[in-house]
Amino acid sequence: MKYGRTYNFSAGPAMMPEPVLEEIAAEVMNYHGSGMSVMEMSHRSSVFQQILDEAEADLRQLMNIPQNYKVLFIQGGGTVQFAMVPMNLMKNGKACYIETGAWSKKAIAEAKKYGDVQIIASSADKNFSYVPDCSDLPIDEDVDYVYICENETINGTTYRKLPNTKGKILVSDQSSMFLSRPCNVADYGLIWGGVQKNVGPAGMAIVIIREDLIRDDLPSFVPTYLQYKTHADNGSLYNTPNCWDIYCCGKVFKYLLANGGLEAQAQRNEDKAKVLYDFLDSSKFFTGAVRTEDRSVMNVPFVTPSKEQDAEVVAATKAAGFDNLKGHKSVGGLRASIYNAMPKEGVESLVAFLKSYEKEHA
Repeated sequence: MKYGRTYNFSAGPAMMPEPVLEEIAAEVMNYHGSGMSVMEMSHRSSVFQQILDEAEADLRQLMNIPQNYKVLFIQGGGTVQFAMVPMNLMKNGKACYIETGAWSKKAIAEAKKYGDVQIIASSADKNFSYVPDCSDLPIDEDVDYVYICENETINGTTYRKLPNTKGKILVSDQSSMFLSRPCNVADYGLIWGGVQKNVGPAGMAIVIIREDLIRDDLPSFVPTYLQYKTHADNGSLYNTPNCWDIYCCGKVFKYLLANGGLEAQAQRNEDKAKVLYDFLDSSKFFTGAVRTEDRSVMNVPFVTPSKEQDAEVVAATKAAGFDNLKGHKSVGGLRASIYNAMPKEGVESLVAFLKSYEKEHA
């Protein structure tokens, strides 16, 4: 680590790759001889149009996105998408949701404002510590879509196998796993991800939507900005977009392409997660909070024998230079978010500290 930077285990906004930050820093006053920062330039300029075009092209290459899918850069994060999905996709006014944690619960609550929401599977019975069996779900014929949060940031679970939607459209919130591993886009009708975890600064979501799902017959109550068609028809430039975010995300796309793509990134993520999970499995003081087969590679929640000791460990890690290891207020404990930009050395350093702490305090 350089520049006195800390190992930041925040669930988001999160770390960005240092080479990307260095490149951004070098261009912040004068982007490619334009005489201005990207933060200053017009979103209608040819210079920014090139930034936007390259960002989309690189993401398409990175994820192998089929041509019949649109890529949209939309201001706002998950809270906006919780509403946009049902507003745009509920033709029959009915959708199925799988409840696996805090973020799918929020999506369910928002969708209920726009139609009939059926919770067809849930892991609430065991505090969202696993992903339920989704091989034979009770899906009605007139359902518009099936919605999942593919990686639960707070609860630390992830799907290893996609649900059997019985031919219905699959919608996935991929926010905390976006670009962490290869993804067969054609398996989904719509993918969205807030970018502040694996890609860039907060303030934007990327939506990948199959073209036939973009409607022009939406109810009159749907605001113009909250229609996917508005963004698709205007190339994500209906209004002033989050130019800085698009620029930063584009840098990360190029970085990932230059470093082996998503296959190589997935291997790096598995390797560093194994370091932490192997320690938790061998520890007599720290315990992982998720069923082994459903563990997230991105977000790792764990606990000590008591809430008081949880708090003591959080304070000790902070004093040792590790930041944001406190678990979410809704679940407590500790949580290490180890997104793409967290180096393996950061996880190894954390494990070394936790081993030392356990030896002294257990």
